[in-house]
Amino acid sequence: MRRCWAPRGERPIVGHQIVREFVYAVGAVCPTDGQLVSLIMPWVDAEVMSIFLATAAQECSHDHCFMFLDAAAWHTAHDLRVPANMTLFFLPPYSPELNPMEHVWDHLRENSFGNRTCASLTEVENILCDGLLMLHKNPASVSSLTCFDWLNTLPLMSN
Repeated sequence: MRRCWAPRGERPIVGHQIVREFVYAVGAVCPTDGQLVSLIMPWVDAEVMSIFLATAAQECSHDHCFMFLDAAAWHTAHDLRVPANMTLFFLPPYSPELNPMEHVWDHLRENSFGNRTCASLTEVENILCDGLLMLHKNPASVSSLTCFDWLNTLPLMSN
């Protein structure tokens, strides 16, 4: 739920979802240039994460990628395949505010899904695709959401 405008004296009525179906978006962002890589998948596990890492590595094949992750089970799985041009760094527990991608997810929740109900999972996927596509086309906006001052203090960001 979020705030919305309503005529004075009227209480707005906003629907809510009661269906429990899921779709998963995985993503990574380069905060300095706003490049975004994302996939929408029906579930998430070590295999899906391996596919995503390979996709991100291919998109950034000209660089060595440093990816910041939380410690979700599929991020730390023993059978996770990490591409040669990628190094994974794990953020401290309970610190989602340090993960640049969390701000992208917040932006999508607020600007693409805020106060909307969906009739189907396909509609959710379409809204998610539209929101991600908008961000893919606006790297300056993505950079403004994700390029934190602390990232610029890391030695790996200065290369």
